[in-house]
Amino acid sequence: MTADTIRLTTMAHGGGCACKIPPGELEDAVSALAGQQFDSVIVGLDDGDDAAAVRVQDGLAVLSTADFFTPVVDDPFDWGRIAAANALSDIYAMGGTPVVAINLVGWPRDVLPFDLLREVLRGGLAIANQAGVPVIGGHSVDDPEPKYGMAITGTAHPDRLLRNDAAEAGLPLTLTKPIGVGLLNNRQKATGEVSQAAVDTMTALNRDASVAALEAGAKAATDVTGFGLLGHLYKMVRASGVGAVIDRAAVPLIDGAAEALRDGYISGGTRRNLDWVRDQVRAGSGIAEEDLLLLADAQTSGGLLVVGEVPGYPVIGETVVGSGIDVR
Repeated sequence: MTADTIRLTTMAHGGGCACKIPPGELEDAVSALAGQQFDSVIVGLDDGDDAAAVRVQDGLAVLSTADFFTPVVDDPFDWGRIAAANALSDIYAMGGTPVVAINLVGWPRDVLPFDLLREVLRGGLAIANQAGVPVIGGHSVDDPEPKYGMAITGTAHPDRLLRNDAAEAGLPLTLTKPIGVGLLNNRQKATGEVSQAAVDTMTALNRDASVAALEAGAKAATDVTGFGLLGHLYKMVRASGVGAVIDRAAVPLIDGAAEALRDGYISGGTRRNLDWVRDQVRAGSGIAEEDLLLLADAQTSGGLLVVGEVPGYPVIGETVVGSGIDVR
């Protein structure tokens, strides 16, 4: 194979955040880490938040996260950009500022040329430069499937974090990026058809949305990635002890996503997402199975889901007293 003929999306069993371990299985596995007691930990494992937060001094918390995945697109430069934006998103979802990044690489060295890896790393660096974050160091392994991502360290004020467990009832729900990239990425894996709209949204930083959410007084937020809109919303309302209502018609879609849904490009990760939350979701009149699959679509580098109204972004529902999620 040459660099010009390789389709990266065919080199792995799944693509992007759709290759995550299913949420229910993951929660069972990490439960072995529960019960750690450290006074400095502000946000840990308990509620499955986007990043860890540790108080290092008055007025300063350090945030830490890591994210990597298999190819979500065939272009190596774009894959690097998407993976970097996705990793940085965890810091923005906590209301933080990223400070430094290190690369995480798995590479089938006897199968794929290193020219492709250089392009992946160059893409990651391009997004890190856009975010004003130095990329210094990293770790690599010889891996049967190509994987790339970053570990990110950031900072935030301990009293101004956006958290999973801080949602209150009676507030709007704002979504800062359209959904549907999982469908479009699955279509590309199957057909080779590139969606530039999907690439554009996946490479867009959540920095401005994070700042806008903090300025609007938000206290609770998460980013929408591999567990889909329904999965990430469920994690947030469960941690906060509230319920939610989603207005299906208000949820923005990426161009082409509705057609990809119609044509059946639904990933296994998306179906597992819906299976996980199904008993917590109440579908209203006119809401079909396809609507729920769309709302469970496994996103890669999705937007922020913010409890509160954020100027310039669509409101897609509200938090309510109760539990679970109503889709209307």
